[in-house]
Amino acid sequence: MDEVLAQAVRDAGAHIGAVYLLADDDQVLLMETETGLPAQIVKPWTRVRVSAGVPVSGSVRERRLIWVPDYQELARRFPGAAIALPYPFAAAATPIESNGDVWGSLLLMWPPSHPPELAPHERDTIDHATRRLGDLMRQAARGGRPPRDGDEPRVLAPAWAGVPDVHHALAAAGYLDRLRDSCVGLDLEGRLTFVSARAAGLLGGDLAHKLGEPLWEAAAWLKDPLFADRCRAAAVSQEATSCAVTGPAGRPLHISLHPDPSGISLHITEAAADRPERRQGAPGAGSVGLPRADVFYNLLHLAATLSRALNVQEIVGMVADHVMPVFDVRALAIMVAEGGRLKVVGSHGYDPGVPERFDRLPLTSVAPAQHALRTGEPAFFSDVDELRRMYPGAEARDGMAAWAFLPLRTSDTVAGTCVLAFDEPYLFTDETRASLTAMAGLIAQALDRALLYDAKDRLAHTLQTSLLPRRLPEIDGLDVAARYVPATRGVGIGGDFYDLIRLSDTKAAAIIGDVQGHNVTAAALMGQVRTAIHAYAAAGASPGNVLKLTNRLLMDLDPDLFTSCLLIYFDLRLRTLWAASAGHPPPLLRPPGQPAEVIDVPAGILLGVEGDAEYPTVQVPFPPGAVLALYTDGLVETPGVDLGQAIGELAEHFGRAAGEPLHELSDTLLNHAPHTSQRADDIALLLVEHRAPPG
Repeated sequence: MDEVLAQAVRDAGAHIGAVYLLADDDQVLLMETETGLPAQIVKPWTRVRVSAGVPVSGSVRERRLIWVPDYQELARRFPGAAIALPYPFAAAATPIESNGDVWGSLLLMWPPSHPPELAPHERDTIDHATRRLGDLMRQAARGGRPPRDGDEPRVLAPAWAGVPDVHHALAAAGYLDRLRDSCVGLDLEGRLTFVSARAAGLLGGDLAHKLGEPLWEAAAWLKDPLFADRCRAAAVSQEATSCAVTGPAGRPLHISLHPDPSGISLHITEAAADRPERRQGAPGAGSVGLPRADVFYNLLHLAATLSRALNVQEIVGMVADHVMPVFDVRALAIMVAEGGRLKVVGSHGYDPGVPERFDRLPLTSVAPAQHALRTGEPAFFSDVDELRRMYPGAEARDGMAAWAFLPLRTSDTVAGTCVLAFDEPYLFTDETRASLTAMAGLIAQALDRALLYDAKDRLAHTLQTSLLPRRLPEIDGLDVAARYVPATRGVGIGGDFYDLIRLSDTKAAAIIGDVQGHNVTAAALMGQVRTAIHAYAAAGASPGNVLKLTNRLLMDLDPDLFTSCLLIYFDLRLRTLWAASAGHPPPLLRPPGQPAEVIDVPAGILLGVEGDAEYPTVQVPFPPGAVLALYTDGLVETPGVDLGQAIGELAEHFGRAAGEPLHELSDTLLNHAPHTSQRADDIALLLVEHRAPPG
């Protein structure tokens, strides 16, 4: 396998190569062997999930060659990989197959100067290598010799790395010393292989005796993230780069890095005080611009932040916070395809009314936003004239002066377009184009999750609403108000429920309960519990027996979920209520003209725990004018707060709200909850008032 990889790298003219093999039930790709990559770059890529957005994973999923000709294409198709490896290169990844079985992937990388297409001999080399690797894997499987699983990948020395003639080496060292230049040689791991006398003086030490040590250990002051970044950039891109550093004596130094597949040569000079240094990461003449440090770290921050976004407005806000200030963006809009038209789902920075001008435009329109969505290709216009040259007759209807139209691509689907607008003409460098394209990929992934979450959330709450009573029955002598408030985010459908049952002309029953969990299973069980209680109560069973029978039913169903429930019977003629509880928070009663109190209902065990559980009943006066409050724990439960104390505070608040109509009282009690802005649980509330008969 190592020989096949080394020959493929040599014959294809690549400078980096790696073989990945499938493991962990074909869900993970493990790097088996590699050549040309520094160790600090290899480590994060030794284990890659097949579902990840990187070329090697894509080649296995799609069972075809993935060709990435440049950094901009990488940013467009694999934004996460572009941010993690922000250096220019060309790459090809192709699956390793034999007889229809996929064993892994072969990765080859070239400098960014590679032509935009693979040459025929390069494709032949790749095909030949993958066939040989596939045959080797099949033979290993037949012989019971599987590849290593979980160990570090083998590292192959570049085929061209050799030992020079000693006389030639001495002559080269003398030549450099006579030039009085500061020259340092490093291998791909950053270890010292050569130090000229003048370089040792500039770097502040006798480095000639530290050959073989990493440079940042031999000269500790060079342990700088920016210098390390330039070393990685040189090794991956195989292009010369440079950076400015401050030497050990406080002197400004300029370091040029010149790579080849065997290592990196450093040329160090003292920077003149009056010579402006090129900004770190800025593109040099004829080179592909690399992401600036501030852009790179803002994109990393954006990637981490977007992982928490649950809706489109949160995405827009995060982009406004982390992208717009970095690139001096004045306004943005996010559009998705819906019913053959572009729909604006979010915007920021535009004057009111501007997004409506672009909303619902046909996808067939000849316009840059529609073109980006149809083709998946970004479009950049530095000024109005450039826009009109590409789209004759186009007008800047948003009042802006420059635009970037970025397709929002997820896998092989373009879901929409992100429009970034600038209020002044803007020069889009290669660096900026690649960074914005990578940013659009991150937005697309977050948008896909947000739209899916919104769809599931709508479905969940539709199901929740359908399982709750559409309206409560009107019962003479009772006024009723009910409220259900879903959790604010991230928990889906809940299991809270309530109901009111007419038992006779003067009798009624009220139910409130909470099924454990927040999913469709909990919702389905909630519907079963509510139906069972309704049936047993209508059949004439007492409150305690209703809970007992319902508990036995749940034990037979074996749902593996528990349910709390509170059942109240009202007898308006006797002006009395009976209550039974299955582990539910106690009800609150406010008699007319008196403070509210907590009814001490014996708390039986939760439904669905023990088949022979008993549920005692308590009898309490319920005179005309009295109001009863039933609620679920979402109204009172707060982490770190004693539940009994929280219920007592709710009772006091309930008592102070005497005289309020029930619909206002329900709002008062809901607003009392201290955590209603970010609830992790649903709230169900049922208020029942014994209305005095006329006269």
